[in-house]
Amino acid sequence: MTFLDYAFMQRALLAAVLVGITAPAVGIYLVQRRQALMGDGIGHVAMTGVGLGFLLSWSPVWMATAVSVLGAVLMELIRWYGKTRGDIALAMLFYGGMAGGVMLINLAPGGSNTNLMSYLFGSLTTVSQEDVTAICVLAAFVLLVTLGLRRQLFAVSQDEEFARVTGLPVRALNLLTAVTAAVTVTVAMRIVGLLLVSALMVVPVAAAQQLSRSFAATFAIAVAIGVSVTIGGTVTTYYRNVPPGATIVLLAIGAFIVLTALATPLARRRARAAAQEIGDPAECTIPATRSPERKVGV
Repeated sequence: MTFLDYAFMQRALLAAVLVGITAPAVGIYLVQRRQALMGDGIGHVAMTGVGLGFLLSWSPVWMATAVSVLGAVLMELIRWYGKTRGDIALAMLFYGGMAGGVMLINLAPGGSNTNLMSYLFGSLTTVSQEDVTAICVLAAFVLLVTLGLRRQLFAVSQDEEFARVTGLPVRALNLLTAVTAAVTVTVAMRIVGLLLVSALMVVPVAAAQQLSRSFAATFAIAVAIGVSVTIGGTVTTYYRNVPPGATIVLLAIGAFIVLTALATPLARRRARAAAQEIGDPAECTIPATRSPERKVGV
C-alpha cells in the first residue's frame, strides 16, 4: 500500500502542488520590489483570522483570507502615507495580529494552542476537503493575477515612476499585489504554516536567479523548484513523521545552496570565455614599470 491510497495524503499532495506553484509566482514580484518579508508580516496578521474562525465556528481558511487581505491593504496604505512612523505602525500590526490570534483561539470553545500549531507550522493530516476546495479557488485567483497581469506587475515592480509615466495604475497594481500575497499566505498555511510561508515565496525565486536573469525563465524555474520541494517535503513528512513546513523550507534552502554552488563556477567560466573572445583592450594592460629615480634634497 502506497501513501496515495490514503485520502488525507491525496488532499495534502494536491494542496502542496498548488502551494508550490502559487508561492513563487507571487514571490518573484515581492523579490523584485524588495519586499521579501512581506509574506511573513501577512502571516502574523492572518493568525487573527484563524483565531476568529475558531471563535465564530467559521472556516479558518476563509476567515484568515479576509483578515490577511485587510492587513495587506493596511500595509500598503502605511507604506504610502506612514513616512517616518511607518515601521512602528507595521510592527504593531504584525505583532498585534500574532497576539490576537493566540488570544482568540484560546477564547474559542474547545480551542487551544495545539489547534494553532497546525496553522503555524503546517500539518498534513488536518487538511480537509473543505480546505482543499478553498485552496483551489484561492490558487486560481493567484494564478489569474500573476500570469494575466505579469507585464504590468513586472513593470511596477521594476520602476514605479516609469510605470506611472506610461499610464499604468501603479497604486491599484500595488494593492493587487499585496492582496494576492495575502491570498497566497492563506493558500500555503495548511501545508507550510503561517510562520514559514514567506520562505517558500522567496527562496525558490532566489535559487532560480542563480541560473537565469530572464524574468520568464526565473518564473518557470522558481515554480518548478517550489513544486519539487513541496511534493518532496510532503512525502518525506509521511515516511519520517517530521514537520511538513520545516521540511519543505529546508529542502528549498538546500536547492538554493546546490544551485549556487553549480552556478558560480559556470558563471566564471562563461565570463572567462567571453573575455578571451573579445580580447583585453590595450588601454587595460599594465605597462612595464621603471625603477623610480632617487630624489635628493627632499
